[in-house]
Amino acid sequence: MPRSKTWFFITLGLFILAGCGSPADHETQSAAPAHGRLIGVSFQSMNNPFFVDLNEGLQEVIEAHGDTLVTLDAQWNSMKQMNDLSDLILQGAACVFVNPVNWEGIRGSLVKAKQNNVPVIVVDAPVRDQELILSTVASDNVEAGRLAAQAMAEAIRPAQIGILALSINKACIDRVAGFKEVIAQYPDMIIVDEQEVKGTTESSRPVMRDMIGRHPEINAVFAINDPTALGAISALESAGKLQDVKICAVDGAPEAVQAIREGKLLATSAQFPYEMGKAAAQVFYDHLEGKPVEKDVKIRVELITAANAEQFLTK
Repeated sequence: MPRSKTWFFITLGLFILAGCGSPADHETQSAAPAHGRLIGVSFQSMNNPFFVDLNEGLQEVIEAHGDTLVTLDAQWNSMKQMNDLSDLILQGAACVFVNPVNWEGIRGSLVKAKQNNVPVIVVDAPVRDQELILSTVASDNVEAGRLAAQAMAEAIRPAQIGILALSINKACIDRVAGFKEVIAQYPDMIIVDEQEVKGTTESSRPVMRDMIGRHPEINAVFAINDPTALGAISALESAGKLQDVKICAVDGAPEAVQAIREGKLLATSAQFPYEMGKAAAQVFYDHLEGKPVEKDVKIRVELITAANAEQFLTK
């Protein structure tokens, strides 16, 4: 599987330089692609292997068509993401792919893209305003939550459960909904706390510490993604409670799979970001050719446990 990262960092650096300066400079400078069309993508964060893999899937298909991909990192900042998308639109992007930080707050950027006839394809995390976009390509996040809940129900009962959530992100909202749907079927599994995180290891560590301080009876945790789960693991290890708590998450990142092998993480619902990126890029090229495209493209999910973790590490 060819995975070239060099062009991503060069292009990103050039684009950031082009974006600095006065407002007047901002409107006149150009991020002209080295070849073909300029296509942009804005991710919630590139500090997550999931988004790196998704970007590589996009890049493979886009470069195979002779076009250039500019990749931007919103750093979990919705205002930065809006500014980045505005830059891409002003610089004549043929298409933008968006992984929204805030599924409702992104509306202004979608309206601007629509006004400038720039097709928007949403990846991984849906937006509320579906009428403003060409397509959404994402995992079945409700099913990912269901798989994690079922694994938890089979591993520990009765359970006192804590949830680490991210309610401005629709993918995470759906994961929690799927999780709760299954947990509701088990009267002896009770959700005792639900707290907000930012989807990162650093943000979840103090939240987990606070949660177990207020609810020492917690013996199960659902984390909305693998980085969040790793932060929870760190907090529980520091408190000497990791052996008493079962943790489930969503993503399937190598670090999470390794944590499963080490007995620190019970399960994670694997997504397939490289496939997602390739599928999303193909939607754009199908659209260019006048082919009908699906409004909602679902990418498979699969549960990883100790029983199959080894095979995922070798993929």
